[in-house]
Amino acid sequence: MRRIAGLLVVPLLLLSTAACGSDDKGSDSAEMKNGVPAITKGAKFGEEPTLSKGKGTPPKELKAEVLSEGKGPALKKGDAAQVNYLGQVWDSAEPFDKSFGRPAPFDLTIGAGGVIKGWDQGLEGKKVGSRVELVIPPALGYGETGSGDKIKPNATLVFVVDIVKGISIPASATGKEVPQDNKDLPKIGTNTDGKEVSVAVPKDVTPPAKLVSEYVLEGDGAVVKDSDSVAVRFNGKTWKDDKTFESTYTTGTSVTWPMAQMSVKGLKDGIVGKKVGSRLLLVIPPGDGFGDKEQGTIPANSTLVFSLDIVAVT
Repeated sequence: MRRIAGLLVVPLLLLSTAACGSDDKGSDSAEMKNGVPAITKGAKFGEEPTLSKGKGTPPKELKAEVLSEGKGPALKKGDAAQVNYLGQVWDSAEPFDKSFGRPAPFDLTIGAGGVIKGWDQGLEGKKVGSRVELVIPPALGYGETGSGDKIKPNATLVFVVDIVKGISIPASATGKEVPQDNKDLPKIGTNTDGKEVSVAVPKDVTPPAKLVSEYVLEGDGAVVKDSDSVAVRFNGKTWKDDKTFESTYTTGTSVTWPMAQMSVKGLKDGIVGKKVGSRLLLVIPPGDGFGDKEQGTIPANSTLVFSLDIVAVT
């Protein structure tokens, strides 16, 4: 199914190129530098760049060229990052997508699978404050299917990425345990070791008709605002069959959700106003979830149940 994280923000348009073996350095020209398309304007970190059109055969493997190295920590798997980017196809000089000029940078979690593989692999290990140019082959982009009208099948993608921020994310909420006394509500595990948190849905009980958002572990961090981006770890189930439809614990990383772009009303309403460092029980009725629309493996008119850790504001 399409991941919950991907339902909240407009996905990156990621391209890739098929290549036969030309020598990168041999192709350098006014349009190319070190085997990647050259920046023609806005060369400094933070400036909106323009890129030349790729020349010759694109590389077969992922290429991550550090154009200017920052002085911040290196990004590692599981870190929450904020970036600005411009993307275009190898054989085009026109961008298909960019975040430069938008009100806020783009949020992602390194290694979480919320973006194409070329991003996860290409940005891991790069320092905060760096400008990186990525050339992404189809296998690490949109492959044989492409994406929309602008990204054709087997296209090579080129991105200039400014790494604005990086935050190391805690493995778990660690707040004060709150009693779970209502036998008609799911029971949530209280382990804080970073391993999967259990969610036990009561049998033969009618789900609540209104949103439930309760502390299981109450943290002492700042209260989440509707303008925040939050890093979360969660285990999500459908009430009716007590079946997990998605869990961040399968990847061992958090996901970052910008509250301003949250399209699932129950998630936004259930998180905003709660404290960072907390674990929540969320029970989301269909009207605050996906309503009468099937969403992947989630049937229409499903009540959703979440164990959700608010581990950081990014």
